Amino acid sequence: MTSTSLTVSFAGHRPDKLGGYRPSSLQDKVRAALRDALTTLKPDYAISGMAQGVDQWAAEICVELEIPFTAALPFRGQERLWRSKAARAYYHVLLQKAARVEVLSPGGYSLLKMTYRTCWMVDHCDLLVAVWDGSRGGTANCLLYAAEQKRKVHMIDPRKL
Repeated sequence: MTSTSLTVSFAGHRPDKLGGYRPSSLQDKVRAALRDALTTLKPDYAISGMAQGVDQWAAEICVELEIPFTAALPFRGQERLWRSKAARAYYHVLLQKAARVEVLSPGGYSLLKMTYRTCWMVDHCDLLVAVWDGSRGGTANCLLYAAEQKRKVHMIDPRKL
């Protein structure tokens, strides 16, 4: 009898597309949907890009469910771009809980580094868990790449929560 392991990666919106940067009922519903997905899928490992919103919520849930995860950082210091001191501090708390931290590119911000991080996460997973409302942007681009790579996707549509 052989056992197979399952590694999931996450893609999804920042808080501005999910009720804003303050707690909201939509965010609570997205977190519940992520928790349900992870409880059902039972992955052995996960990968989070650690951006604000879905990435960090998924990492939080991995910690709760004791699923080890890699924090896949596009570059060191991605949190320096965030306005909220509390958000930057919480990011560092989550990084401490990661099983592994992978810094994928040297230097500071560039859109190309964000895209590379997204592709790396898809390339290193068996299944992509995506929270997507159908809008254009990084999540849509990630889903296009996942389709090109023939990755399975578990879709969560926040409009239906």
